Amino acid sequence: MGTLFRYTFAKGHATGNDFIIIDDPHGMQDLSAEAVAALCDRHTGVGGDGLLRVVRAGQMAGHEFDPELWFMDYRNADGSVAEMCGNGLRLFSRYLLNDQLVQSGEFTVATRAGLKQVRVARGGLIATNLGAVGLGKEPVVITHEGRTFTGRPADVGNPHAVVFTDRDVLRQLDLSRAPVWEPADVFPTGVNVEFVHEVMPGELLMRVYERGCGETLSCGTGVVASAAAYRDRSGFDGPIQVRVRGGDLVVTFEGDEVWLTGPAVIVARGEYWS
Repeated sequence: MGTLFRYTFAKGHATGNDFIIIDDPHGMQDLSAEAVAALCDRHTGVGGDGLLRVVRAGQMAGHEFDPELWFMDYRNADGSVAEMCGNGLRLFSRYLLNDQLVQSGEFTVATRAGLKQVRVARGGLIATNLGAVGLGKEPVVITHEGRTFTGRPADVGNPHAVVFTDRDVLRQLDLSRAPVWEPADVFPTGVNVEFVHEVMPGELLMRVYERGCGETLSCGTGVVASAAAYRDRSGFDGPIQVRVRGGDLVVTFEGDEVWLTGPAVIVARGEYWS
């Protein structure tokens, strides 16, 4: 058999949420779901929670952005297309900065969830504006491992259900299997489920099951969804620190706009053949 796939890639992570980056400014790479899943496989591929394709917006059919903007074409580890990824956006932005593909420390990235503002924050951290969070009014029932929880729907450009629970339950959860939800038609394309515990006012612990990935060390949009649901529930009005297994992130609110700030690093470059 001949070579099926050959890609030059970079690899990086944002609070442990790791991604493969494919530089494809002219839209020449054929990134099928099969190819993405092969790249993201942790035993036979490069390994990652997802894949970020760096492409000009003008190469993305069906989107009416400035064609010269960089578009974050994000795929889940199983090869499925996703609307948005908060940690992925920070790593995508780090790649643009490191490779001098943007001219300043403040710029805009196009995504399937719209245009997102990015700026370099103090200490080299990256802050991203994820827009307004849409909090659902009707709760959903989340069932996992024989336990039943109440989840708060949240839209951060992609779907979430935020569950508040106590610390012991948070530690004990086995998130190797996906939670289920009712009514089932609330999330027709699947949902990311965040399990959250309030340590003290303004400080949260979070674990997450991401659709198309399983449990990950971090989920940026999940952190934002959790912070917004917590703010609405508690009335807390300052910056919110969210501790995930991969590190710490900070969520701040500027009117209806939500900013997520945290680290993102490129750790390797290479070539992949299969």
